[in-house]
Amino acid sequence: MNHDAHLPLAPLPATPLPLAHPTDGGPRVLTLAQLRARGLTAADAAGRSWRQLLPGVFLLHAGPATGEERLHAALLYAGRRRGGDEPMITGPAALALYRFGSVPTLLSLPSIDVLVPGTRRLRSAGDVRIVRAATPPRPERVAGLPVAPVARAVADTVDRLRDATAVHHLLGEAVRGGHCEAGAVVRELTAARLLGRPYVVDAVESLLAESRAVAEDRLYQLVRGYGLPEPVWNADLRLPGGPYLGGVDAYWPERAVAVEIDTRGPREDGTGDERWSESARKLESLERLGVTLVHLTPRKLRDWPEQQAAVLRTALTAAAGNECAAHLIVLPR
Repeated sequence: MNHDAHLPLAPLPATPLPLAHPTDGGPRVLTLAQLRARGLTAADAAGRSWRQLLPGVFLLHAGPATGEERLHAALLYAGRRRGGDEPMITGPAALALYRFGSVPTLLSLPSIDVLVPGTRRLRSAGDVRIVRAATPPRPERVAGLPVAPVARAVADTVDRLRDATAVHHLLGEAVRGGHCEAGAVVRELTAARLLGRPYVVDAVESLLAESRAVAEDRLYQLVRGYGLPEPVWNADLRLPGGPYLGGVDAYWPERAVAVEIDTRGPREDGTGDERWSESARKLESLERLGVTLVHLTPRKLRDWPEQQAAVLRTALTAAAGNECAAHLIVLPR
């Protein structure tokens, strides 16, 4: 019997399609359900020399799958259950899509990581590695595909790394390359319980130190570039004969206004890690003494310096003549 006589299929192109146009001339990767909707069976697919890349997912040409086709196949395999969260590419494959230089190309990756809700009963198969999340993040769209946010993809990649140098390079590229903030990476690594690995902790501390140095330099440029009064830089605050209140990155004693650069940021769930809790306690103590504490993040200093200068100028203007905190001892660090 000639199975092709009644098939409603358009002629397939001879070469694989680019990711940006995955449906031009007909899809190159289809599920068995999609084949059946076109009147085909698995046997028909085998007769056409098509390959089954994954359980229930077929490659519609005889040659090797491209990196893009591997991604489409992985997402089709993971599927999307009605009313459920959308599966998304994560790990090294996601970082390759974000154009990280510290990960292999899509073609050379041994496997594709797909992030799915923790409730999904789905196993890793072929070159697809299933990664689970109790609360999956909202995916980004890269080349039309659902991809985990950079910080989450970095954490899923670090989970697979055992080389300290590779972890250092990866975290450094994520932040120095402007892909995400150090605080976002730390939150994801904390949530994934990866900070129990000494080489990860070392890489994080190095990353935070570098991020802080860059942010401090931007704060210096902001104060001087926007004509703000010169503060006491890197000051320790304490009460006379009393307890140490904490260190701040800049302090205007005559206005009782302080700036703290937050390189870690609050946790997404609102609970915060130990350093964030310490910062919150510092804020509460200083506010009771009449000090205005302004929190700035590296991202705000990098992307919106004019707005942050306006925030500081407003705080300094509002605190003009404030003598409530004049009794604080200010010591440069």
